Amino acid sequence: MRQNTELNGTADAASVRTEAAPGAPAVKKQSAGQVVLENGMNLLFLICGIIAVGFVLCITIYLVVSGLPAIFKIGPIKFLFGTTWAPTASTTEPSYGILPFILTSVYGTAGAVLIGIPIGLLTAVFLAKAAPPKLAAVIRTAVQLLAGIPSVVYGLVGMIVLVPGIQKLFHLSSGATLLAAIIVLAIMILPSIINVSETSLRAVPKEYEEASLALGATKLETYFRVSLPAARSGIATAVVLGVGRAIGEAMAIIMVSGNVANMPGLLKSVRFMTTAIASEMSYASVGSLQRQALFSIGLVLFLFIMLINVLLNVFVKRGENS
Repeated sequence: MRQNTELNGTADAASVRTEAAPGAPAVKKQSAGQVVLENGMNLLFLICGIIAVGFVLCITIYLVVSGLPAIFKIGPIKFLFGTTWAPTASTTEPSYGILPFILTSVYGTAGAVLIGIPIGLLTAVFLAKAAPPKLAAVIRTAVQLLAGIPSVVYGLVGMIVLVPGIQKLFHLSSGATLLAAIIVLAIMILPSIINVSETSLRAVPKEYEEASLALGATKLETYFRVSLPAARSGIATAVVLGVGRAIGEAMAIIMVSGNVANMPGLLKSVRFMTTAIASEMSYASVGSLQRQALFSIGLVLFLFIMLINVLLNVFVKRGENS
């Protein structure tokens, strides 16, 4: 009898514990319609992701199929390391060397990044951490307007203002040079770097900065030693966007660089890979070797951008693991 009484008491106590507390919120069960809606939205997100990946695959396959034949016909060494581009030469054998285009694109992008990243990153730190709200709103609006300006307007202003200025400053016959292209590109990549970097810096948990300040660090030390490393992945994304904008720009660059197939020099007229494609694709005959070579330049440009993305991702992952 005593054992039965104890068992009954234990069962009653367990049943009491399983009952919901008076003030506890009730757990709502999803209805069948909600489950169907959630599954449908998940399927929609999956389809959108597959479509995005499909676009990348289609572009990759098209560039490979269109670009490889010319590389094999010309020869990879002659195509990639040749210094003369003369596809329409009549007195001599046509030449399809794109080394001047590759080096010009590399130098131009590197110069724009070296100028644009420090300015953009410091501006993002100022807007996200140090600027008064009213001043930050004014600067942020100006940056957004800078992002909305068409590239042809950048080229037009550069051609009217920057090119004559460089010509007079260095006493050149033409101011349309690699230097002018670098300056224009540096200005054009600023909005991408500033906006993405500022968003990443604002996403850093406040506890990180408060802990740093509590340990005796100054605000400046906290910004550069705590906030920036914590926002490393977002800043790397900003750099990738800036590099992609710089290396993929054509219209503004064709107006300020001179569009001449020279080996790169800071005060020489040059031609980028993008401007080579834009300037010759309109009159290259369909099916000709020249047109195929232009697709090959596009393939090289595409591979170059992919290589930059991979290197930056590896750099970010190493920084996170260290």
